[in-house]
Amino acid sequence: MKKSETYDSAMAELSAIIRDLEDEAISVDILAGKVKRANELIRFCKERLLKTEGEVQGLLDAGLHPQTP
Repeated sequence: MKKSETYDSAMAELSAIIRDLEDEAISVDILAGKVKRANELIRFCKERLLKTEGEVQGLLDAGLHPQTP
């Protein structure tokens, strides 16, 4: 995964791979590589979503229970 990869760019690439698979536009010779890349993208997106969920929950919790100085 590239350091500069964003959730949106990963999802766009994943969508393109899925579209190619559905359209049977991927040759058997490169199918395994595309499936491997799709797996990497899914893992990246899942990690990004979990991280964001934790950050948002932390912000919400801090707003509900503000710390006194």
